[in-house]
Amino acid sequence: MKKLFYLIVGCISLVIGVAGIVLPIVPTTPLLLLAGFCFARSSKKFDVWLRNSKIYDFYVADYAETKSIAKERKKKMIWQIYLLMGISIYFAPLLPIKFMLVVLTVFITYYLFKVIPDK
Repeated sequence: MKKLFYLIVGCISLVIGVAGIVLPIVPTTPLLLLAGFCFARSSKKFDVWLRNSKIYDFYVADYAETKSIAKERKKKMIWQIYLLMGISIYFAPLLPIKFMLVVLTVFITYYLFKVIPDK
């Protein structure tokens, strides 16, 4: 029963995390970390599959293994974030939502460059 619970939570977090690649408000990396945590406790097959996937390697592997991200990788990530957040801010229908998206973008930038150490 416990393994089934972890498998279901892992699959859900994987799907939402993958959606977060194109949806700027959905956090991709934490959800992929959660999926890895759940798969490690539920299914060796899913755990190996996730760790060998390009998505895991691109978004999670550095941080999961070293608790740091290379500076060049951070620069690539921030441009993607700025592009997607810029599109979201442009199309947001209400001024308070636009403001909240700008604040979120500033927070993400701060967290990425000041809280997460460079590799």
